Formats: sequence, structure tokens, C-alpha cells
Amino acid sequence: MSDEVQHPATEEAHTGPIKNPKQLLLAVFFSFLAPILIIAGLVSYVVSGNRPSGSEQGEGLSLYGVSKDVRDREIGERLKKVGSIEIRDANRQLATGEAVFKAQCVTCHGSPGIPAAPHFSDAAAWGPRIGQGYATLLEHALKGWNAMPPQGGGDFDDLEIGRAVVYMANAGGATFPVPDKPAGAPTDGATTADAAKPAEGTAK
Repeated sequence: MSDEVQHPATEEAHTGPIKNPKQLLLAVFFSFLAPILIIAGLVSYVVSGNRPSGSEQGEGLSLYGVSKDVRDREIGERLKKVGSIEIRDANRQLATGEAVFKAQCVTCHGSPGIPAAPHFSDAAAWGPRIGQGYATLLEHALKGWNAMPPQGGGDFDDLEIGRAVVYMANAGGATFPVPDKPAGAPTDGATTADAAKPAEGTAK
């Protein structure tokens, strides 16, 4: 008989806060809803909470705080072309030796210039070089020689560089003829530099 006696205090101690199905449904609903609301709030804070508006900064900022102009400039740097092709008018008038000298050679060969380079009108410095002949001087000018960098492939074609060589050499005592465009197209195996070679002159 004593074993069948109920103990209400003990039964109540073993029950949880959820006492009926309605409370169970509410607990399940809020256990899903609360994390979703927390995540949405965090996303909203990260995306727009710390980002200055475009009116305050004068320009819109991306999610990572980099301005659109900076991003566009960086993309442009990564996408810029490696090389370029320049098409020149084959019928344009050739630049004179003096014009090429003033544009490209005067820094080193003018006055004061640099010590190792023969200066314009310095016959003593140009004499030994004139003795090497125009072809050698042109090759040194186009391909570089000692400390002088190559002058070919710049703003002027090889024939115009050749005219500058003649202009400087003749001012230093040579009598090289001024090179001009060949009458026809260069023959097979001939280069622009070959076309720029005039007849050899002699020193005065």
C-alpha cells in the first residue's frame, strides 16, 4: 500500500518548463527565429553600418573601403597593353639632321653635353670618329656604343638618325652627303639602316 502512494513534489521536480504542446511549438519557433534575426542584423551592420555615405566622402566606397576611382585605376593598370604598334606615314617629309640633333642628340653632343661624347663643331673630337666612316658612325648611333644608348626605334626612323649623324660629323669636319629616301623599295635583305647609308665622304 505504501508503495502506491504518489509523491507530487517529486513528479513536479522532474518536469521541465515546457508543460504542453503549445509551449513546445513556441520554443521551437523562437529557437529558429532568434539566430536568423541575429545574423540579419550582423550582415546589415557590416554592409552599411561602418561605411561612409557617398555624399560625405564625395565618392562611393566599395565594401572594402576602396574608392571606385582607385579600383578603376588598378584595373586599368592590370589590363593595360604590353606593347603598341605605331603606324607612321611613309610619305611624310623626313626631319632634317639639325631637327633630329636638337630633339634627340643635343643633350649629350651639344654644349656643355657630357664629357665622353664628341661635342658639336669640335673637330678634334670628331676627327678620329670621322675616319671610321659614316657606316660605322651610323651603326654606333642606331645600336649604341660604349655609354651611348641605342637611338634607333625612337621618335625618328633610321634614315633621320643618319641625317643627324651627318649633320654632327659635317660640323666636325666631314663631307658626308645627306642621306635621302631611296628611289625604290629596298632590295631583298636590305634594311632601313642600309637605305640610310649615303656614299662615303672624306674628311675636310
